[in-house]
Amino acid sequence: QVKKQCDQKLLIRMKTKCVPCSLNLDTQCPAGYTKITNGTGTPDCRYYLETKAHTLSFLGCRHRCVKEFEQPECCQGHWGPDCMGK
Repeated sequence: QVKKQCDQKLLIRMKTKCVPCSLNLDTQCPAGYTKITNGTGTPDCRYYLETKAHTLSFLGCRHRCVKEFEQPECCQGHWGPDCMGK
């Protein structure tokens, strides 16, 4: 039995919105994503607060999220919707 379908596993990465680190403990990833950072996340971004006179910038935290995605693909030498072509 020759394998005709060779799905590719792809990892989609994203980061949550930058917020004050103290508020980031309960931040959830979007549906389907898995959080790979813990605690308050990674302090690698800035968020902004606007006052009447100034825009203030603060160091913030965000979480990293990943989602595994199976991309259907035919093995080499096969093609078509059902990978039957040769």
